[in-house]
Amino acid sequence: MKNKKKLKYIFILVLIVLFILLFVGIKDIYDTLSNNTQVKTLMTIDKYGYTLNENDSPYFKKLFESLKENLESDEPDEEEYAKVMSQLFVTDFYSLKYAISKSDVGGIQFVYSSYQSSFTTKAKDTVYAYVKSNVYGKRKQDLPNIKSIEIDNIEQKEYEGDTISDDEAYYVDLKITYDQDLDYPEEVSLVLVHSNDKLEIVKMD
Repeated sequence: MKNKKKLKYIFILVLIVLFILLFVGIKDIYDTLSNNTQVKTLMTIDKYGYTLNENDSPYFKKLFESLKENLESDEPDEEEYAKVMSQLFVTDFYSLKYAISKSDVGGIQFVYSSYQSSFTTKAKDTVYAYVKSNVYGKRKQDLPNIKSIEIDNIEQKEYEGDTISDDEAYYVDLKITYDQDLDYPEEVSLVLVHSNDKLEIVKMD
């Protein structure tokens, strides 16, 4: 009789522990989703659909303001557009310090629209694969943060891809400086093509 009561208490205790674990798990998922959907937008470039969010890096914010000023001027400078957009993309993509999780891939808004899904998937499996969640702002992980980017070279020439071609695509070479050396790329080459009124990135080396 005593053994039956003991087993009953153990069973109830196990149920309580399982319930607590389940509650904590559900709460964690809810907090993650809530955090990702409550990031505030600080600035937009409406015609192009570009956005600046509160969790973007300070360097990204500075570049974004420069891009906005150029694109909303009476006579936008297209080559300057290509330069600053390239810097923004690389900054957002490799400043992993500001990613909330491995799913928070930076720079997507500058990628050619038809390539965004596959680009995101590849990024999560490679560069972002080991980024830990920072939902609660307590992440202890050394992650790269871009301090500055220089345009090493820019030129226009023909680009032929599987689904898109451009006689005047921009080829941009950039040199990256990080806050600390964590063995991430210091040189990146991009190809930007014209897509309606925008420039979009179709290739990164």
